[in-house]
Amino acid sequence: MSTFSRTTEKDSSYRHLETMSVSELVFNMNQEDQTVPVAVSKALPQVAALIDAISERMISGGRLFYIGAGTSGRLGIVDASECPPTFGVPHGLVIGIIAGGKNAMFNAVEFAEDDPEQAWKDLLEFNIRQNDSVIGIAASGTTPYVIGGLNKCRENGILTGSISCNSDSPVAIAADYPVEVVVGPEFVTGSTRMKSGTAQKLVLNMISTAVMIKLGRVEDNKMVNMQLTNDKLIDRGVKMLMSVSGIPDYTKAKEILLENGTVKAALESLKE
Repeated sequence: MSTFSRTTEKDSSYRHLETMSVSELVFNMNQEDQTVPVAVSKALPQVAALIDAISERMISGGRLFYIGAGTSGRLGIVDASECPPTFGVPHGLVIGIIAGGKNAMFNAVEFAEDDPEQAWKDLLEFNIRQNDSVIGIAASGTTPYVIGGLNKCRENGILTGSISCNSDSPVAIAADYPVEVVVGPEFVTGSTRMKSGTAQKLVLNMISTAVMIKLGRVEDNKMVNMQLTNDKLIDRGVKMLMSVSGIPDYTKAKEILLENGTVKAALESLKE
């Protein structure tokens, strides 16, 4: 039987950081960062299983929620907020919730993560349903806010996943589909915004991107449903439309794109 150990809290492998030159600091941090993708690669089967389960629910009309505290909560909100502009899905399909509420996105809210009942209350505000999925994000794997939320979700038949950076943590035990990316001690002891945060971001990238591909929001390798919210994205969309449709004229392609709102809609209009 395995014993839970918080490697995220173990002493850094580096000592006397204050005596290092800037060159030494950034070199050593970079050395540590290079271990993160390797750690993520070991968790790929767990990530894939979670994506398959979420995709099945979302194809049937479910939503995806992220719950977390501190850095973990902020990463969930960032990932959720990028889904509508990138993939053209409605706001509210992927939702990030942070312990302490919206104010906690920018300011630390004392003891918000220590309430095991609050996450479920927060989820109820969104009328959480059985075909929804909830991923708890907690680098340590011990955050009461996240653990309590996942336990209540499971009690109510809601699919649960987790992303943590310690093996056999309480948050993993609380999830149907745990993802454990063990990155080891941080460069600054206990500062999980560093390697752990990077690992969580990489996993979140995989989850949201793969789910959106499964939902048909990407065609070939193109973001055909992206929102045209600035000149850069309009230019990208025009070139995408020209490449796929064979329209040789930039001005004409831009006109068609703006009339239809997305590359996908523009391509559909050309078939009519």
